[in-house]
Amino acid sequence: MSERRVVITGIGCLSPLGNDLETTWDGLKNGRSGIGRIQQIDTEPFECKIAGEVKDFNADGYFNAPKDARRSDRYVQFAVAASKMAMADSGLDTEKIDARRYGVMVGSGIGGLSTLEREHTVFMNKGARRVSPFTIPMMISNIASGIISMEHGLLGPNMVIVTACATSNHNIGEAWRMIKFGDADGFLCGGAEAAVLPMGLCGFHNMKALSTRNDDPEGASRPFDKDRDGFVMGEGAGVVMIEELETAKARGAKIYAELTGYGVSADAYHLSAPSPDGSGPAYAIGMALKHGKTNPEEVEYLNAHATSTGLGDIAETKAIKLAFGDHAKNGLMVSSTKSMTGHMLGAAGGIELIACVMGIQDGVVVPTINVENQDPDCDLDVVPNVAREVPISVALSNSFGFGGHNASVLVRKYEG
Repeated sequence: MSERRVVITGIGCLSPLGNDLETTWDGLKNGRSGIGRIQQIDTEPFECKIAGEVKDFNADGYFNAPKDARRSDRYVQFAVAASKMAMADSGLDTEKIDARRYGVMVGSGIGGLSTLEREHTVFMNKGARRVSPFTIPMMISNIASGIISMEHGLLGPNMVIVTACATSNHNIGEAWRMIKFGDADGFLCGGAEAAVLPMGLCGFHNMKALSTRNDDPEGASRPFDKDRDGFVMGEGAGVVMIEELETAKARGAKIYAELTGYGVSADAYHLSAPSPDGSGPAYAIGMALKHGKTNPEEVEYLNAHATSTGLGDIAETKAIKLAFGDHAKNGLMVSSTKSMTGHMLGAAGGIELIACVMGIQDGVVVPTINVENQDPDCDLDVVPNVAREVPISVALSNSFGFGGHNASVLVRKYEG
């Protein structure tokens, strides 16, 4: 049996930069910030008043029945919308496939936080009998994947992996693994998040993780910059359709790129801080390169996890140096899209893989904006402030989650 190759045939996303691929990609290429003062909740009680919000979003048109949109948490609405975009973009006709061969793995790091907050308030103010019977199914982190399968009639493997901010990469990577193993021919996979909420703000701020640069929202997320003071929360979804190559070719699908490698590891170090020596992420990167039969020197672009935290950006820099050796500082371009979108948590890896794929398509490396005083401990080519028009054949995306979860995904220009 010949090796099964996996390609990306459809893309769907919503982000603080726009509610589709075109506007999100345009924002990333042009170094535009999607971060501003929070509009969806009253920020008066909170020290952090900024985030990357999805704007002007209406879920109704993305569900087969509008009532199902109203019975879905905001994170689920994002996930369903991105999946519909990815499905449409892929050109897949669900009437012409074996539905048992197509699955869904669209996860969330936090899940239905807005539902939990709202229904807890109902319980406290109005009593137990007034809590919605939809509370649990709206809140749980797997429900987006379940609803997406129902919306499209996909009967194949359906599950989610929840690994905080590594969620998207783990779902994409494990879907890739199942296709390689022969258990499926295609997946909608990625992540969604909607945690710009009181508990989200309090929880992250009180652990001193969030930026409070409230007077300069667009300049607040500054990965690799010496003056960074924490990350900025973002929200949205990033979903891709991945398929086995011969299956995709047989139906005449357009192919964005080939997904060639995936690596995983643990830091086994701390609840929220990265291992300071960078060895965990370096191992994941090495595994992705090994799976992809790729030498470190072949990787031209790396989309870093780089959240704009003091410890995290330095630890990732060390990991990149461990994994790539001399190439880390001589030829490898590294940037953080979180400088523009904020940290989209469980959705981050989906959007960041899309940035890699579109970079390969268009020959563009997106910038790290707000680099005004680069940290000498982050001494990489971080593509400061302005995108570069250069051909890209191989790119890698890193995602790391609280709990020490590391995941790297490798993509390559499709060449038949």
